[in-house]
Amino acid sequence: MNTAAKLSAYGAALALVAGGAWAAGTAVGPFAGEPTAAAGTPGGEDAGHGDAHSGTVAEAAAPEQPGGLASSRGGYTLTPTATTLTPGPDQPFSFTISGPDGAPVTAYDVEHEKRMHLIVVRRDTSSFQHVHPELGADGVWRTGLDLSDPGSYRVFADFKPTGGEALTLGVDTAVPGDFQPRAFEPAREAVVDGYRVRLDGDLVPGQSSKLTLTVDKDGTPVTDLQPYLGAYGHLVALRGGDLAYLHVHPDGEPGDGKTPAGPGVTFHAEVPSAGTYRLFLDFQHGGTVRTAEFTVSTAGTPETAPEPHATDGHGH
Repeated sequence: MNTAAKLSAYGAALALVAGGAWAAGTAVGPFAGEPTAAAGTPGGEDAGHGDAHSGTVAEAAAPEQPGGLASSRGGYTLTPTATTLTPGPDQPFSFTISGPDGAPVTAYDVEHEKRMHLIVVRRDTSSFQHVHPELGADGVWRTGLDLSDPGSYRVFADFKPTGGEALTLGVDTAVPGDFQPRAFEPAREAVVDGYRVRLDGDLVPGQSSKLTLTVDKDGTPVTDLQPYLGAYGHLVALRGGDLAYLHVHPDGEPGDGKTPAGPGVTFHAEVPSAGTYRLFLDFQHGGTVRTAEFTVSTAGTPETAPEPHATDGHGH
């Protein structure tokens, strides 16, 4: 399913894979030596969120532990019903978020028009999906996923439990089959369904970097982008390394009287370290949400795409 205000890493490394299967990011629980909040203190050590504009559906935790690397933080735990999934284009996926008391959480605040944002990406950063599960009375979240491509997938749950801090939890799942990893060449232009999206601006580590993504259709600038989840665009930035991620929203809001509906959507990204990043822009036009993908390096970093690592057949 095809699928963000300022990127503010709060000193955290913002990271995910930029191609290939990366063993460094396979953790699904707290890292060794990581301090954990005591039960009953929601949000604990990681009460950070990646969007200074409005508190987005992503967090940046302590510098040594970016958001999304752990399945359990601040007393909350992400638990999928199954971690080995059935291949196919529309497969059911379900999970729970348990709270400090161990029971499934059933009360969530609405963040950007949804109570749960689920980001699913194969470990080589292909097969990117941004979906919104439905919550059952039993505390189980359910949705469908396109699992046509075998491999190891990272699932990120972005949510804000009522009365608690906004969190991003992550867990690994596997889709059996013949896994063929993809590598991505540096690219500042993307074409999707006849739309061309150009990325202008450089990511400069340690400072706010202006990025503008410009959309045209068949050579004509698109000036009537449609709001999607309360914004003209959503950006997920993924960096080769440890599978952490940051989901953010752009400057301005639809209907504020000063933010144009395209062709440009502007973000301010602050990344703390050099590296190669994969960027995913969700935008809506003509009633359809599309995702444009880019591969860029921070200023001063050679523009080379990482080579896929050897795998065990499941993307690890």
